[in-house]
Amino acid sequence: MSSAAPVIGPATGDKGFRRSRPKPPRKGVPHRRGVRAFWPQYVAVSPFFLLFLAFGLFPVGFSAWLAFHNWDGINPVTFAGLDQFRFLAQDATFRKAVGNTFVIWILSTVPMLVMSLALASLLNSVKRFKTFYQVVLFVPSVTSIVAITIFFKAIFNTSYGLVNIVLTGIGLPAVDWLSGPWTIKIVLAVLTTWQWVGYNAIIYFAGMQAIPGEIYEAAKLDGAGPLRSFWSITVPMLRPIILFTVIVSTITGMQTFTEPQVLFGSNASINPNSGGPGQAGLTMVLYFYQQAFTNNNFGYGAAIAYAVFAIVAVFAIINWRIVARSED
Repeated sequence: MSSAAPVIGPATGDKGFRRSRPKPPRKGVPHRRGVRAFWPQYVAVSPFFLLFLAFGLFPVGFSAWLAFHNWDGINPVTFAGLDQFRFLAQDATFRKAVGNTFVIWILSTVPMLVMSLALASLLNSVKRFKTFYQVVLFVPSVTSIVAITIFFKAIFNTSYGLVNIVLTGIGLPAVDWLSGPWTIKIVLAVLTTWQWVGYNAIIYFAGMQAIPGEIYEAAKLDGAGPLRSFWSITVPMLRPIILFTVIVSTITGMQTFTEPQVLFGSNASINPNSGGPGQAGLTMVLYFYQQAFTNNNFGYGAAIAYAVFAIVAVFAIINWRIVARSED
């Protein structure tokens, strides 16, 4: 009895049994399986994105829409087009707020960064208790802004302030710090400088720690003194960090709000959102708060907010270009 010959071909195995080809996977199945496989991870990170959507992305989009409308929070919303921005371009109070913000920013940022560099250099030169000095320098930046403002308000008080006590003690006349157009700006600049000088000093100190000591030793062998080494080695190698602090100081300085608002908040004869006598301490963000949440003009407040954003972005880019060009 003869047996049939085995089937020969690419689809046969050693024993002549025909093998079935595996079916190709359907498109999209592995991707769906991957998403389903990692659903616990997506659930774990979802709270951040939900909070960002609710309190970050949605307010930004809603304020952009609101800048082209009139709304007082109660009555129906009405379309205004570009009227808010046209009025903003002619608003003398907003221009004054912009000028006040620039003056306070210049009076605070330039001395603050110079003092931060000096403090960081001194901290880098000490041999003992470095951690203690770092903590002392960093404490003002983590202290409540409201508490700091109240403290400085008491120090610069006309009647019983510590500054006027010292001035009268050395034979100088007392100064009405919280009433003059320039003295108000000086108080706000000193307050901002005291709050952030230690923070920037710690950043500069960290950058100085990364500079190799062999460079200073070579400069010392060439006859360079401490001051020459500071300007020729330390400052050039800290330029990226200086750029960072300048940009951050620009962003924070242009958004000054809590200091003038708290500084004049307890004076019943002065609107706490007006920036003091003669609106000398009125800043851009304080003016935005005044229009949006005091006058309930939310559409105009949104337009001011986007104007502040544009001004801050432009000046941050200008500072970045200046420092980057000097580095090149």
